[in-house]
Amino acid sequence: MHIHTNRLLLIMLTAALFVGCKQVKTTTATDHATAEDTVTVDIKYAEGFKVTQKEDFRLLEITDPQRDNEEKEKVFRFALIPRGTKPQGIPDGYTVIETPVKGVICMTSLQLSGFLKLQALDQIKGIASAKRLFDKELKARLDEGKILKIGKEGNFDDEIVLASNPDAILVSLSKRGGFDKLEDSGIPLIPYMGYQETSPLAQAEWIKFVGMLTGKTTEAITLFNEIEDNYLAAKALVAEKTTAQPIAFYGKMHGDNWYAMGGESFIAKIIADAGGKYFIDDDRTGGVNLDFERVYAQGEHCDYWVLQNKGKDRQTYENLLAEDSHYGDFRAFKQKKVICCDVSYTPVNELSPMEPDIVLKDFIKVFYPDVLTDYTPKYYQLIK
Repeated sequence: MHIHTNRLLLIMLTAALFVGCKQVKTTTATDHATAEDTVTVDIKYAEGFKVTQKEDFRLLEITDPQRDNEEKEKVFRFALIPRGTKPQGIPDGYTVIETPVKGVICMTSLQLSGFLKLQALDQIKGIASAKRLFDKELKARLDEGKILKIGKEGNFDDEIVLASNPDAILVSLSKRGGFDKLEDSGIPLIPYMGYQETSPLAQAEWIKFVGMLTGKTTEAITLFNEIEDNYLAAKALVAEKTTAQPIAFYGKMHGDNWYAMGGESFIAKIIADAGGKYFIDDDRTGGVNLDFERVYAQGEHCDYWVLQNKGKDRQTYENLLAEDSHYGDFRAFKQKKVICCDVSYTPVNELSPMEPDIVLKDFIKVFYPDVLTDYTPKYYQLIK
């Protein structure tokens, strides 16, 4: 009887082990994937990244949207897989990133915009520079050590980078200093090319990229749809106002040259969509250095002057004259039509890429004050 009981117990134990093993063997990667991992991500405006949706993971390809420099042929490939899974069928040449990421390092303030908009600051573990940060929560996290400063470009602190324990580091290809050192850490480097996009809505669409990394894909798509709807609706308000388009020039003197933005830049397209006309008509998307004589000849009769003020105090007409007496010769200065963004008083560096609809309304408010009568500008407004 005793022997029979022992044999019965052995049979029951063996059966339990068999059932347990069977349950483990039938668990697949798809079982761990969430609804967020299977949402299809359609790209409408952005040219810098492409997403291919598979059954239980995504393939992400990143390129330079402008494709007119030495990086134009280079494609960066990543496989975004649900955390804790090992899906089959990932092609060769793709760097695997588990999502949602537990932590990333952002190298520029522009890269912070998607995380701020999606309220995903918990997933930012390090930044390269805290200069000109505006967001109070970001500053508090830095003070508390929740976000670490990894050092300046070309002089990154290896120990701090490793201590932040990131799943990935977001980099800008226009800033190459010190990246070799970061590559040696073994942490995946993901190019963030939103700043290279040639339209405001294309820049804003990079919120979908951040959404995929942070596990907030659905929220990112919803937010972008709202941004797009608001932008197109605001643009439509002034679409018919083409008979007397106000002309605006941009920038200030830096050393011996006038620093402006090209005719296909973010600010130039915002001005055009706000029913205005930009003073430069060319295909340049980035910053340009101009002779003062050329700017004076073109800008002397412009209706508006647009600039950013990076000083600690708000910009005034008196301060502008103190910087350069020639500024007082511009028609826009004389008529008090200088549009300024005081960088120290707005989150323009951290948030405006994800709020082109608000930037657009700022300019519509100035150009056509009767169109948005109850609107209060957030970033750009006339100097008081």
